[in-house]
Amino acid sequence: MATTTLTRVAHASVLLDFDGHTILTDPWLSEKPGYYQGERRAFESAADLPELAGVVVSHGHYDHFDMDAFAAYPDKSVPMVLKRGLAAQARAHGFTNITELDAWESTTVGPVRITAGPAKHKVPEVTYVLEGAGSRVFFGGDTMRIAELDDIAHRFGDIDLALLPINGLTIRPLLNKQVVMNAVEAADLTRALRPRMAVPIHYSFTGGPLRDKLLLKTDGRPEVFVDAAAEAAPDTDVRVLEPGELLAL
Repeated sequence: MATTTLTRVAHASVLLDFDGHTILTDPWLSEKPGYYQGERRAFESAADLPELAGVVVSHGHYDHFDMDAFAAYPDKSVPMVLKRGLAAQARAHGFTNITELDAWESTTVGPVRITAGPAKHKVPEVTYVLEGAGSRVFFGGDTMRIAELDDIAHRFGDIDLALLPINGLTIRPLLNKQVVMNAVEAADLTRALRPRMAVPIHYSFTGGPLRDKLLLKTDGRPEVFVDAAAEAAPDTDVRVLEPGELLAL
């Protein structure tokens, strides 16, 4: 019987294993001043990752497309599915098997079908729907909650797992401009997508005490999402996973 599992790495990085075909999302495998994961990631470096069938990347921000660190992954022919416009950066780090997608474009990585979906962020971004081993997974990157995401349910039907950012990141100097959905908005998207299971992502990030005070504002509390989703989507099984923790669908 085909199986699908999820393992959290850190932030928006997860490993999705579709019956032995493992896809990594939004690799962030290092830290630097102003960018701290706020949790101990499951793998110290890209060299420690399991063999990957592919990689998907939602957008080009460092904490989702950490190519300097991911360059330590030994197989430079691993298929990479990227938001259109990011291929040159991946090639500059030696990777050769690259597909770029915009919203509603699709490709396949082995037996896994990958479709880009709509998103809104500070830079161009896509979300993804991954289908394989009899499972359908929505990966939300760090998008805002936009109405176009409701089309995911209309186009794909049943979603087995939704991976949803929840920290509601806002930029203080930009008049508190919000650039990531918050926990309550993620719960509303859970209501719209009606997934069988939902896992919050993108909530432990911190810029450090000074940067958080002057530049960034977040509310990275998974329990807020758990409570809001229980009200908005009571039929969805919400799980909060620690880095390295595995969930079988």
